[in-house]
Amino acid sequence: MQEEGILYQKSYPFSVRIVKMVRYLQDSKREFVLSKQVLRSGTAICALISEAKFASSKADFANKLHISLKEANETRYWLDLLKDTEYLEESFWTSMRKDNDEILRLLVSSINKIKQRE
Repeated sequence: MQEEGILYQKSYPFSVRIVKMVRYLQDSKREFVLSKQVLRSGTAICALISEAKFASSKADFANKLHISLKEANETRYWLDLLKDTEYLEESFWTSMRKDNDEILRLLVSSINKIKQRE
């Protein structure tokens, strides 16, 4: 993993876990619809954080983080749905939600700091 900020350091391993979880869901549970949704939103979090690094302006930077926040919130929804439909075990869901919620808090904090500076 590259030397990056805390958002990247937390979201990249989360993306890797999402990819592995989707592989499990598709191979073991034969679940393809929900898993594609959580794959898209769960990996977009870090992708947008990576994009923000080379934003063209402060507004663009804030916008990329805001979209990443929306993707993290959507991922939270898909994780909950996968648990409630019994595709994910409670213990695994708890671990994923904990990581996702930490990323959500970091994104909110970062966005709030940007707003305070403006």
